[in-house]
Amino acid sequence: MAYAFGRVADEDVDPFVHGSQDEEAQVGGSWTPHQWRDRPAAQLPDYPDSAAAERIEKRLAAAPALVSVADIQHLKAQLAQVSARRSFLLQGGDCAESFAEFGADKVRTTFNLLLRMGAMVQAESGTNVVHLARIAGQFAKPRSATTETRGEVTLPSYRGDAVNGPAFTEKDRVPDPKRLLEAHRQAEVTVQLLAAYAEASYADLRRIHNEAGLSAPLRPVSMFTSHEALLLNYEEAFTRFDPATESWWATTGHFLWLGDRTRQVDGAHVEYARGIANPIGLKCGPSLSPDELNRLIDILDPNNQPGRLTLIGRFGAGKVEEHLPTLLKVTKDRGSNAIWSIDPMHGNTRSAGAHKTRMLADIVKEISAFFAITRAEGAHPGGVHLEMTGGHVTECLGGSVQVEEADLPLRYLTHCDPRLNEQQALDVAHELAGLVANKAGDSACVA
Repeated sequence: MAYAFGRVADEDVDPFVHGSQDEEAQVGGSWTPHQWRDRPAAQLPDYPDSAAAERIEKRLAAAPALVSVADIQHLKAQLAQVSARRSFLLQGGDCAESFAEFGADKVRTTFNLLLRMGAMVQAESGTNVVHLARIAGQFAKPRSATTETRGEVTLPSYRGDAVNGPAFTEKDRVPDPKRLLEAHRQAEVTVQLLAAYAEASYADLRRIHNEAGLSAPLRPVSMFTSHEALLLNYEEAFTRFDPATESWWATTGHFLWLGDRTRQVDGAHVEYARGIANPIGLKCGPSLSPDELNRLIDILDPNNQPGRLTLIGRFGAGKVEEHLPTLLKVTKDRGSNAIWSIDPMHGNTRSAGAHKTRMLADIVKEISAFFAITRAEGAHPGGVHLEMTGGHVTECLGGSVQVEEADLPLRYLTHCDPRLNEQQALDVAHELAGLVANKAGDSACVA
């Protein structure tokens, strides 16, 4: 199913091959979607009932694809334009999608917020924007600890609604494979909602362009989906061989990324990602060495395809100047076509009383440093990756509508990481617009 403005996929023909593992090996070459199971796997749930998990996986494998090969290829072509320094990648959405918060209005606010931010960047810089939402699959998160302790009680950590529940009870924290069915249902509905909003987009798009001062003629704008390729049993169930392209495709989303905790060179997640033809992302944190990055690029993008690989830095405002230049040298020396993007969220998390939070000033500082460093090294600052929501939450501090520490409990709704609220996200877009245009940003709004 397509959900791009002006694009309609053919839903009457299923182009994917569903066969036995032996048949898959014959049509797909040496790589198969299940061979990640032979590698060490980090951050995967330990289901108490493995037989129940296998039954759920078979049900999911019988379900239709969520996205089409044509739309994935469309995204890949747009990302090739980012690689060629002609476009900018704007990626954002919830830290982790919630079963309880799900609804049509929430999907629409994310949809419109990304369009508004993109219009601001395009109006200031004249640069085309690729819109990539963290949506329709971002139901799980890696965690730094396997357990959580409150008082004298220790339970498994909450890993996202696709794995277990946020309530601090033994029943909720047990990994339950049936949650994958609900995650799939909500992802499917989200796809349908995005398709409906795309059909009716021009009324909103005209208003958004007027607000941003964008005078360019209205034209189709695509909204693509992305999520972390964390739950490999879920991804495997929707990995299909397409005879027309002679390739395997992950059909849960257009763009999948590997996290900083699951990018082990010999690990299951890298083994899975290397075999799919989708564009993929790789989170690059302070612990990533130049040698590891070289090896990962060899594995994930051996043919140096423009649009195939996006490297997403996540260093923190205080560490980006130390770590980014050495990794940029790797891609420069090998002539890599990989896109460099920046995730200014995960390296800037801090505690404020009982809450995790982030300072908008730190987020903007890391983005600004990213632009300065990449340009100084002759690289292209190709994108930004944000955790944000269109809701009026109070989870991050600062902004033009000031959120202070005392405000955090008012609407602190996240069960995982703190998100920018609508106005804070627009504040970041204001800064981005100046940076993409190669102008000094006005940081007064982020104090």
